[in-house]
Parts: sequence; C-alpha cells; structure tokens
Amino acid sequence: MGEKTASISSRSQASRAVFASAGSPYFSTVLALMAVVVILSNIGAAKGVTFGSIVTDGGFFLFPLAYIIGDVISEVYGFKVARRAIITTFALAAFSTACFWIMIHLPAAEWYDGQEALERTLGPVWLIVLASLLGFLVGQTLNSWVLVKMKERFGERGLVGRLMGSTGVGEFADTLIFCSIAATVIGITDMPTFINYVLVGFVYKTAVEFLFVPVTTLVIRWFKRREPSYAFGPQAEGTAA
Repeated sequence: MGEKTASISSRSQASRAVFASAGSPYFSTVLALMAVVVILSNIGAAKGVTFGSIVTDGGFFLFPLAYIIGDVISEVYGFKVARRAIITTFALAAFSTACFWIMIHLPAAEWYDGQEALERTLGPVWLIVLASLLGFLVGQTLNSWVLVKMKERFGERGLVGRLMGSTGVGEFADTLIFCSIAATVIGITDMPTFINYVLVGFVYKTAVEFLFVPVTTLVIRWFKRREPSYAFGPQAEGTAA
C-alpha cells in the first residue's frame, strides 16, 4: 500500500510544475556565472570575425552559454527568479560598460603606454552595447517565459522538449535584435551579408544549445537533486526526462 501511495505521489509531482527557492548558494553561483559570460560576450562582440564566407563576432563562442545557464535558472527556479536574474545581469553588464568608460578617460600617467590598446580593447561601442543588452533582455525573457509555460503545462515531463522549444524562440529574438543594431558597427552594410550574419548567428547559437541539451539536462537534474527546497525529489527522477 505504501509503495502504491508513493508511486501515485511521484506521478502527481511529475505532472505539475514545481520550483526551488532562490535563497541558496547554488542560485548565487549560476547568477554570477551568467553575468560574467554576458560581460565577456559584450567585449568580444565588438570584433567582427569571419571564417571563410561565415560572418560572426568575437563573442560567438560565449553567448550560447548564457542561454544554457538561463535554461537552468528557469527550469529549477521559475520565471520570476529568472526574470530577476536577467535584469540583474543586464544591470551588471551596463555597469561594467560604464566602468570601462571611466577607466579609459581617467588621466593616464606619463609613463603609461597602453592607452590606445586599452581603448581598442575595452572602449565601449555604444551601439554594440545597446544591441547586446537589448537582445539579451528580450531573448532571455522569451526563452524563460516559454520554458516555464511549457513546464506549467506538462510538469516535469518533456524536459528536452522544453529546452529545445524555448531556445528556438529566445535565440531568434536575441539574434535579430542584436544583428539589426550591430551590423553597421562591425562593417556590414549590404542586405545579403546582413542576412548571412543573422542566419549564421541564429543557427550557430541554436545548434550549440541543441548539442548541449544532454549536458544541460544533467546539470538541471544535478541542481534539482541538491536544492533542498525543490519539491520534485530524486525518488521520481526517472520520470523527469
């Protein structure tokens, strides 16, 4: 009788959306990691990069990680917490840009010979910053909203479907907004190259996330097992895929 009751309880938990509290060391760690990834991506995004006929930017290898981290936060902690993480990361990225601007404009010592290199490396290209921040804000919000809505509908079941569906929506919005603003800054002035830029960015970022779905799934399950406040316990882990 006890086993039957436990089995029914497990299936009931798997059919509803549950989330962990954000008041844990795990959440603060992933939030810090998201902020670092976005700030580094913004720095790299000012550099136009080509691989043959493929056009991208210097932050291309980092930005998909922000969405993977966003998936973890949304799935484990819910939309309200994810929205707070997105806004916090947005604010920290804007703050870092302001700090770079101040550092550059502080009076240089007579013996300092790295001013030009500092400006080229950290000098904020304001349209790039705007493009990156707006793309991140809109894309991550849509990504989180779609993932959580799917979880509310299907419960713990269908994690892989949630990750793939939310990624497609979020990455497309992010890429379109970023490329529309940043294209002329990195030297893209004609429509064919712009379309190449958008499509390559979207396909690449989405493909990376899809390839990392098994890893993302394992990370999410790791968090679920270790978050004390997560209602869906390890006893029903087998139903969460």
